[in-house]
Amino acid sequence: MSYQLTGSLGNAEVGVILPTYREAENIAKLIDEIKNLPLDTSILVIDDSSPDATSENVRNMQKKYGNILLCIRPRKGGLGTAITDGFKIFLSLKNPPKHVIAMDADYSHNPQAIPQLLSEARGGCGIVIGSRYCRGGGTSGWPFTRKIISRVANLVAKSIVGFKTHDCTSGFRCYSTEFLKVTVGGLHSQTYEIQIETVRQALSRGFSVKETPILFSNRKRGKSKLSLTEVWSYVSYTLKTLLHGSGM
Repeated sequence: MSYQLTGSLGNAEVGVILPTYREAENIAKLIDEIKNLPLDTSILVIDDSSPDATSENVRNMQKKYGNILLCIRPRKGGLGTAITDGFKIFLSLKNPPKHVIAMDADYSHNPQAIPQLLSEARGGCGIVIGSRYCRGGGTSGWPFTRKIISRVANLVAKSIVGFKTHDCTSGFRCYSTEFLKVTVGGLHSQTYEIQIETVRQALSRGFSVKETPILFSNRKRGKSKLSLTEVWSYVSYTLKTLLHGSGM
């Protein structure tokens, strides 16, 4: 998928990928909070041509801070392709960040937990998952049906695909650049199954996967964008992995 880039990414220890679609209400405040962390960060916003003021608000933040790149894609392409595009953009830099954070832009993932993920990642593992289901983690504000969907999705992945992690579908993660360099060319996920595919890639290539507890909060502003198509994409990926032994 072609895309338009505005702004620039300089050298930074940590890269942050923020996939967006209709996040005008959240994106400026989120960028402020990330930039105010005691970290050296570059922020990559990947927006799927939001019909609201998301991209305009990002451009305003570019005037305030350096190291913010806005990538506008021509249409909704799915979370998996957005994150993979983000990986490729960071890896294309002359001096890529040592770690790449992927997180939601709707405040379901608390940016204040980024240092916690990085602390675990600096121990040398390929992926650190911000876990809702390991000891100390949790969710807040979720309706009962969403809790059931999430629990079942994790149960399916753990029992069928063979994961031992408590939360293999969380999208709040820290990836080592060394892991991404050897993996990005083999990623083919379109939507939420990217969470399963990256863990499978890490384990098959000998990279360790760790969890650290987080509190996941249901979005307070804007509308959820989880669709039935994306749920089916996750299910079909898992079934494909079961039947053929590889979904990568």
